[in-house]
Amino acid sequence: MYLRRHDKNVDGEKYGYWSLVESVRTVRGPRQRIVATIGKLPGLDKEERIGWEEIGRILEGKPHQGDIFKHVEEPPSWATVDINRVSVERLRNFGDICLALLLWNKLGFASFCRQHMPSGKEEIPWSVMACILTVARFCAPSSELQIADSWYGKTALDDLLGVPQERINDDRLYRALDALLPHKDALCKHLQDRYGELFEETFDFLFYDITSTYFEGMALGNPQVKRGYSRDSRPDCPQVCIGLVTSKEGLPLAFEVFDGNRADVTTTEEMVEIMEDKYGKANRIWVMDRGMVSEENIEFMQERGARYLIGTPKSMLRKFEQQLLAKDWEHIRPGVEVKLCASPEGKDEVFVLCRSEGRKEKEAAILNRFMVRLEAGLTKLKVQTESGKLRDRQKAERRIGRLLERNSRAASMFEVRVTETGAGKEMRLAITITKNEDRYEWAIQSGGNYLLRTNWKEADPKTIWNRYIQLTEVEDAFRTEKHDLGMRPIYHHKKDRTQAHILVCFLSLAMWRTLQQWMKASGLGTAPRKLLEEMREVRSLDVVLPAKDKTIRLRVLSTPPKELKVLLQRLKIQLPNRPKIIENAPNVVQNIACL
Repeated sequence: MYLRRHDKNVDGEKYGYWSLVESVRTVRGPRQRIVATIGKLPGLDKEERIGWEEIGRILEGKPHQGDIFKHVEEPPSWATVDINRVSVERLRNFGDICLALLLWNKLGFASFCRQHMPSGKEEIPWSVMACILTVARFCAPSSELQIADSWYGKTALDDLLGVPQERINDDRLYRALDALLPHKDALCKHLQDRYGELFEETFDFLFYDITSTYFEGMALGNPQVKRGYSRDSRPDCPQVCIGLVTSKEGLPLAFEVFDGNRADVTTTEEMVEIMEDKYGKANRIWVMDRGMVSEENIEFMQERGARYLIGTPKSMLRKFEQQLLAKDWEHIRPGVEVKLCASPEGKDEVFVLCRSEGRKEKEAAILNRFMVRLEAGLTKLKVQTESGKLRDRQKAERRIGRLLERNSRAASMFEVRVTETGAGKEMRLAITITKNEDRYEWAIQSGGNYLLRTNWKEADPKTIWNRYIQLTEVEDAFRTEKHDLGMRPIYHHKKDRTQAHILVCFLSLAMWRTLQQWMKASGLGTAPRKLLEEMREVRSLDVVLPAKDKTIRLRVLSTPPKELKVLLQRLKIQLPNRPKIIENAPNVVQNIACL
């Protein structure tokens, strides 16, 4: 690794700058790669020449205070540098951290926390600790202990937040969770206001769904932790249920934590009341899937004057059998058709029949696979009884029950009876298997069809279907929380700590979704995961330059690849590309308060 000088003539004047270059071995032989540009050409590209002292202003979105490029300290004389002893130290993650702080400030969390979590006698403000928790969850999900022990020291947060590594410990992070939780409702209300400013979101549609997340350990200090239906395929672990409300764009608005054994359908009334009491019920249309509602829920919403768009149980398709056979379907996209139907009871509702060819083929294939498996198992059992190998009726019935349970999709297609013939040693069991052809034909005929129900005054079935299908945004939000933001498993054993952990995941999800909207508006797709991977390649590092009478330490950023430069330009993100001079000792850090 060495310094390379570059000279350039601009309008008859000669300019120079330096870059740090390393030699790397490739399949095509040794090549040189620029690690960082140390000095920029004076007076050129002023709109891009951003110094470390300006990071705080950029992150908070404050306007320029005069010309920041005037009276810039010139780099020291390079003639006295001993190039043979040049070294690089203190490599830190910078790009993803900077992006997270931009989102933290873009959503107004910094100002909110300063206002609602005022500083007291603590060494580090709780508002800053809340920022560290959320940024860590967004960039590299891990436990509070790991944040303190390893993650924080590998990032540039000590530069950007002004908090040295030795001040971060797991106890302080745990207490920050306790300080943040009381402001949950106020944060949700703040988010709604901020979404309206950023995205002109009207919140006329509220999408509600529920999921579960499991614990490692018994969490005996949390009365909400119970065993129940696990969406994570971990019935061996206790869990809590989480109800999430989002906008039609998938922006998270509010959440509630329920007992782990709570049935989905029993949470609907409570969540509707919570949202209406806190945020009002004007112009709200609730969108939920069929597992979240019942006739009692619908009556409750009708009594409150609430509007809804919901999926219905598959059994309700029987009331629309004639409409299913008719041919007046509207084509909305390849393989998907819809039809508007009046309420069979004459209520002030409309129903939308939906038919998907791809879904029909998939459901038929699944049903036939289970039927073949179940029929083969029952036939094998029948042969064993006829041959006298199985004579215990209770044992036979238990084995039949297990077969029906394992193949529940096809269980209703067969009627199975066990009878006894003969007596004493001549006693035999007889199993009668009857396939219900009518049920099978109806299952094939109704496959791929589903029914929507609403009291929304909308006459176009295409519009109703398009709005309902946006429930997938809530499902995607759950996947993001669990996989990308590491919400599961939970290791906290107390109720408040668990809820605070979920709150931090919720705030990180808001940042994630905001980044998606930001990328979408910039024409960069909707894959924050990929952008974060690219941003992690940007590191901060110290270039140590031994001079004749002192050691010069320059804090610089690694040069982003060309592709990442284009992304940053599209997102209008500016990174410091002018070095910061660190005086003398390597352990001296000039803090930059950006919050």
